[in-house]
Amino acid sequence: MISVEHLTKCYGDFTAVDDLSFEIDEGHVYGFLGPNGAGKSTTMNIMTGCLSATSGRVLIDGHDIFEEPRPAKKLIGYLPEQPPLYMGESPMEYLQFVGQAKGITGKELSEQIEQVIEQTKIYEVRNQRIATLSKGFRQRVGIAQALLGKPRVIILDEPTVGLDPIQIIEIRELIKELGRSHTVIFSSHILSEVQTICDEIIMIAHGRLMALDEPGKLEKRLLSPSEISLVTDAGAEQAQSLLTPIKEITSVNTELMDGGYLRAEVKTDNGDIYSVSRKIFNAFKDSGKALLEMSLKKASLEELFIELSGNPAESETAEEKEVPEK
Repeated sequence: MISVEHLTKCYGDFTAVDDLSFEIDEGHVYGFLGPNGAGKSTTMNIMTGCLSATSGRVLIDGHDIFEEPRPAKKLIGYLPEQPPLYMGESPMEYLQFVGQAKGITGKELSEQIEQVIEQTKIYEVRNQRIATLSKGFRQRVGIAQALLGKPRVIILDEPTVGLDPIQIIEIRELIKELGRSHTVIFSSHILSEVQTICDEIIMIAHGRLMALDEPGKLEKRLLSPSEISLVTDAGAEQAQSLLTPIKEITSVNTELMDGGYLRAEVKTDNGDIYSVSRKIFNAFKDSGKALLEMSLKKASLEELFIELSGNPAESETAEEKEVPEK
């Protein structure tokens, strides 16, 4: 449905998007995940034709967004991070204006407005001034305008930012509903949000693609080894000799603690961390040395995200430099 090929966007010496390539299949919800300043908004603005690229191309159902903008853009509904709302108008007035701008008129426009109002659940506020609406309702109005024209792809840039917890849940549910009839791409820097809603995760950092896969498969494919932390009264050499024969263990780091006890950090790539811990327990039991502590730590996708995203300070700098896209 969408093909992003070697996309690059530079602002002077700063590269906001760096040779980015990925494919979007029809009929799925994609989470575009990355820290602030990762290049998500820049990429989305290029994908929707709102921003030019330094190099590379974007194909929407075979139409180049730069060479064939009209047929490509007709397939896309877009909600920027800052919804383009007219505060003095009501949602009805605003949707009529947007629909006409998209070339929809007459009965077709009335029917589509009625449909998107129902989809986004803004009927009760349809005649209020947008300036009087909560941010949650404003986001819904923004999503409603993106749905006009019956696009096959809905692109939402940080749709839950600034919302209260109840509004966040409501917008997430709306995205799930939209995913039943559209291809949906939404950006977020909240991992749990993406995991909850998405069929596929596109993980980006520093303008580069880090990973693209289903949440479960991504976890299995990319997570760092599980860790077992233990404290023993055995010496460093004896602990190493007890742990090394356990083939599932990939590395052992030891540190002498106060009081003469030894802490060992054990890593394993075996999916069954409990089986490995049982072998460790039995090895020390048979040796007569005590295991004073043993704790298990399964690496999480959250930790992977932080690791791939890099230094938070670098992300902040990138976010500041990414301002020209707004």
